[in-house]
Amino acid sequence: MKKIKILILLFVTTISVTSCYDDLDDNIIVSTNVEISDFVWKAMNAVYLYKSEIPDLADDRFVTNEEYNDYLNSYSTPEELFESLKYAPNTIDRFSRIYSDYNQLLDLIGGTSLSNGIEYNLYFIPGSDSEIFGAITQVLNNSMASDLGLERGQIFRTVNGENLTSNNYIELLSANDYTLGFADYNTNGTNNTEDDTVTLNDENVSLSLVTYTENPIHKSEVLQVNGTNIGYLMYNAFNTNYNSALNEVFGEFSAAGVTELVLDLRYNGGGSVQTAAYLGSMVTGQFTGDVYSKLFYNDNLSNNNEDYLFTNSISGSGTINSLNLTKVYVLTTNRRTASASELIINSLRPYIEVIVIGENTVGKTQASRTVYDSPSLFSSDGINLGHTYAMQPLIANSTNVNDELVPNTGLTPDIELSETPTNYGILGDVNEPLLAAAIQHMTSADRSSITNSNVNELIDVKHIKTTLEQDMYID
Repeated sequence: MKKIKILILLFVTTISVTSCYDDLDDNIIVSTNVEISDFVWKAMNAVYLYKSEIPDLADDRFVTNEEYNDYLNSYSTPEELFESLKYAPNTIDRFSRIYSDYNQLLDLIGGTSLSNGIEYNLYFIPGSDSEIFGAITQVLNNSMASDLGLERGQIFRTVNGENLTSNNYIELLSANDYTLGFADYNTNGTNNTEDDTVTLNDENVSLSLVTYTENPIHKSEVLQVNGTNIGYLMYNAFNTNYNSALNEVFGEFSAAGVTELVLDLRYNGGGSVQTAAYLGSMVTGQFTGDVYSKLFYNDNLSNNNEDYLFTNSISGSGTINSLNLTKVYVLTTNRRTASASELIINSLRPYIEVIVIGENTVGKTQASRTVYDSPSLFSSDGINLGHTYAMQPLIANSTNVNDELVPNTGLTPDIELSETPTNYGILGDVNEPLLAAAIQHMTSADRSSITNSNVNELIDVKHIKTTLEQDMYID
């Protein structure tokens, strides 16, 4: 990305000096749709993990150039061609993506997006199959929402004065600016959700999307419970830009004498494989040099197969602060805990005890990498300046040291516990249900009272922030 920025700067400088001569923009030939589609097919043919499952990606698929060109022209857009080349998109490849602007993609990978600072779940109103309400699951630090004092667990019923329904919620909540109308959730004193009510309370707040960069370390604390020092980390993305900051948190845990650890990955959709290996090394420390996870590419790229190792240092950032634990607790949710978060669970389990509390995870075992229209595909060197398309196709499968994949149905929790509109609690508080279950498990000899909870039917999960949800990428 730096090289691209430098090129743009050079163009601007040259134009300012030679403006009475050629306009260099005239020398950039804008790519046609079929030329972009040519990039899409050739890149997928070269790197796609499931190439062998897609007949149209076979090396001998086309006999003549004319046949190939006719094939490309049969698709109206590069996106349409890309989607046609995905293997079992409803079950296996739910995650390959194409982007029309790689600048936005790179911002997303770096944690920068348009956001108003809230994330939320949507539920049906009790007794209705069309009326819905939202519950704020997280207020991002140093965001518009946090500045306005919004809190996790707040219920909203209207957007711009309109009741949310299954027919209008996407349109209403996709706007850049809107006003939320808040409500109170009342259980009416019973455990039966059928008589629960959601009633507007005349509180409103207006929100707008603004450029926002998220620090994935949402919260870290050392909790002292019954003489036990418990490290709690809510970590929302495996972002390489924050590797050093993550290591500093573990330095604080180590200095505080932490002997138990809770990794809260309930809203972590993944990120860098290497950062996941660093985090696994911070949790442990006694397995340096052993295989942490493995990546397997398609037959064409099998020479790229790679083992990620437990390590005692971060490249360019010094020694890793390790806790040398033999057990870790991981908190999960079923639509948000994915990819590199699942890799943590899967890769640590052959070495230490991993106790998962929450819901079944997403089920993403594959890794992707940004592919550009350039001679090397994985690099922006020599990139075609005629368009800004890039792809993030699945290019490798990730396993643990025992060659075990994360099932595409996800990882099953050891203790099943769901967030509900009435029990969100304060993240990092010892009484927050998922964290409380972890503390009870680690500090109590009698664990019989740790029970599952019911949840109103979740109709969808929409995030205000635009991000690379459910992704795992290779640096």
